[in-house]
Amino acid sequence: MPRTLLTGLRTPGACPTALEVADGRITWVGPAADAADRAAGAAVQDWHGATVTPPFVDAHVHATASGLLIDGLDLTECRTPGQLLDAVAAAPPAAVLWGHGWEENRWSPVRVPTRAELDRAASGRPVYLSRIDVHSALVSTALVDRAPGTVGAEGWSPDGPLAAAAHHHVRRAALAALDSGQRRAAQRAFLDLAASRGVGTVHECAGPDVSGRDDLADLLGADLLGADSGVEVVGYWGEAVGTADEARDLVARTGAAGLAGDLFVDGSIGSRTAALREPYTDAPGCRGNRYLDADAVAAHLVACTRAGIRAGFHVIGDRGADLVLAGLDAAAAATSPEAVRAARHRLEHLEMVDARQIARLAELGVVASVQPAFDAAWGGPAGMYATRLGPARAATMNPFAQLHAAGVPLEFGSDSPVTPVDPWAGVRAAVEHTNPDLAVDPGTALAAHTGGAQLREGAPASYALWDGATCLRLVRAGRTLHETRR
Repeated sequence: MPRTLLTGLRTPGACPTALEVADGRITWVGPAADAADRAAGAAVQDWHGATVTPPFVDAHVHATASGLLIDGLDLTECRTPGQLLDAVAAAPPAAVLWGHGWEENRWSPVRVPTRAELDRAASGRPVYLSRIDVHSALVSTALVDRAPGTVGAEGWSPDGPLAAAAHHHVRRAALAALDSGQRRAAQRAFLDLAASRGVGTVHECAGPDVSGRDDLADLLGADLLGADSGVEVVGYWGEAVGTADEARDLVARTGAAGLAGDLFVDGSIGSRTAALREPYTDAPGCRGNRYLDADAVAAHLVACTRAGIRAGFHVIGDRGADLVLAGLDAAAAATSPEAVRAARHRLEHLEMVDARQIARLAELGVVASVQPAFDAAWGGPAGMYATRLGPARAATMNPFAQLHAAGVPLEFGSDSPVTPVDPWAGVRAAVEHTNPDLAVDPGTALAAHTGGAQLREGAPASYALWDGATCLRLVRAGRTLHETRR
């Protein structure tokens, strides 16, 4: 059978190694010194010191929104309201002008444009500009007019950014302006980008308040993956249910791997919508938003546990975590702790949890889907977390080391487009946490970002080759998804 022997490789720990593949499987992995014994009859490729790893897994993405912004309006470099307005005014025509990444706390002056200012810059066009955390958005009047129910909904502002339910209304209207061809083009662009970054699997966190069933169906479609990308897509659908039968039916109708992902318990720290026990330091009296009550959280967890389906939630604030922990306890009481553990429920972000909660999550086998790049972007004594929460609370955010030490499985992701698909940056952020007491070691970080996969004999031929952080080749199950020549 045809064999390919890849030599001149190193593990992330700089150990010289070699890899042999044939018929889509790994047939040998061993020390570089032993590679010569296997060279006879093999096609030998010398990679001159490239690092080899399993393909990365990005455990939290939004493919369509990310793809739209590859050629969309990048607002991350804006530093004044005027720069944002100038970018809108200069943008080419579109059914809806999509932009992302503004972050007013980095601006001078620290203020957002009014809706009237945005309308003038947009010349009457529908405009949707998501904040960096995608939990609020600046929108034009023309888009509000397309979104019934927005005016007066929770999070409505007549002149400023929209959050909560009002934001969900306008985002749905913006997505509805896309036809299936535009959606699929955005998805293909994103999956190609992910492959170029060494990512072989993405977890799409979809839901009625995030994207839509048609969007998820397109993304999970065999024609898209089989013909164009090859990146594996694991889809989660964030919609609450009340019974096991409802859970089974919803999974069957969506093709989702679980009723998890961005099922919102609360919002984000940056938009002050994460649910907190104590008020935001920079907004006295504000304790954020709760989008599900305790009964709904518990009912969803009980229903999914009984159905043997993975459940989960988007939860960031400590008051939001209290609701989820109470729901997990209710599910364990209504079924059994063993049934809860078997379901491997999963929580997204989980930025503010204390030692007692971490211990209980470990007891119940809950997975933490976390984003190390959040700490790199907003952690530290001068970061956004400290501004919003004060230094003491900010210093405890994203406790990766404590979660890992307690036995809570970690899965790393980007939440793209919130932070870029850049797995090595995620590994580095987890290792170089702004609070060293919360950091993990490189091996733990790499395992969390590769799904714990190992390069071993008999496994599918799935691997990535690297020159620093540049992906030279990505192979999944024997298929080359990306290759860059040196």
